[in-house]
Amino acid sequence: MSAKTKGVIMEIRAGTGGEEAAIFAADLFRMYSKYAQGKSWGVAILDANRTSLGGFKEVVFEINGSDVFDELSNESGVHRVQRIPKTEKNGRVHTSTATVAVLPKVEPVEIKINPQDLKIDVTRSSGPGGQNVNKLETAVRITHLSTGLVVFCQNERSQSQNREKAMEILRAKLFDLKQSEQRSQITQERRQQIGSAQRAEKIRTYNWPQNRITDHRINKSWHDLESIVDGKLDTIIKAFKMNKQSS
Repeated sequence: MSAKTKGVIMEIRAGTGGEEAAIFAADLFRMYSKYAQGKSWGVAILDANRTSLGGFKEVVFEINGSDVFDELSNESGVHRVQRIPKTEKNGRVHTSTATVAVLPKVEPVEIKINPQDLKIDVTRSSGPGGQNVNKLETAVRITHLSTGLVVFCQNERSQSQNREKAMEILRAKLFDLKQSEQRSQITQERRQQIGSAQRAEKIRTYNWPQNRITDHRINKSWHDLESIVDGKLDTIIKAFKMNKQSS
C-alpha cells in the first residue's frame, strides 16, 4: 500500500510525569496541529481525555492531506521534555514524557473485519473529570475480540458518526499490527545485530532551559525550540529524511 496520498491517525499519550506529562502531550498536539495547518492539511480530534489544567491524558486525532504519512511517519516514539512545570513551586526542572503513534488511514477493502468479531458498546460522551456532557448515548467503544484491541470515539455529534470514526481507528490499528508482525518476521535477525527500533525508545528531547531540541536518532540538535514547538517542524523532518537516505 502506498500511504503517500492517505491521511493518518495519530495518538498522543501522557507518559511519566503526571500533570506535566499531560500538558506536554497537549503541547505536542498543538505542534502537530500547527504544522498541519501550515501544510493546509485538515485536523480533527476523534477522542480526547482532558485534564483540569488543559493537558491530555491521551488524544486521538486524524490529519488528512497529500503525503501526510510520508511526512509524519517518523514521529512515532517517546518524546521527552525537560523544563520547569507550571505546577512546580520551587523552580526545579522536571523530566516528563509522552508517546506518539502515527498510523496510516486504510480503506475497508484493505483490512477486512468480520462483524462477528466486534463487540460494540455505546455510552454518553464525557468531559474533563469524567462527567457526562451528553444526555444521549453517542460515544462508541469497539472491541476487536480476536486481538483485544479497543477503540473509542466520542467527538462526533451522532452515534453513527462516532461508530464510523471508531472503525477508521480500528482499521488503522489492525493494519499497523499486521505490518508490525510482518516486519518482525522479516527483520528479526537484523534487529539482533543493530538493536530494536520500537516505539518505546526515546526519539527526541525538548530542553526548555537550554532552548534546545535534540533528535537522538540522528544525534542532531537545534536551538529554536519555541519555533519548532509552534509548528515549524520542517527542519527536523527534512534532516531526518536526509540522514535516513544517506545511511
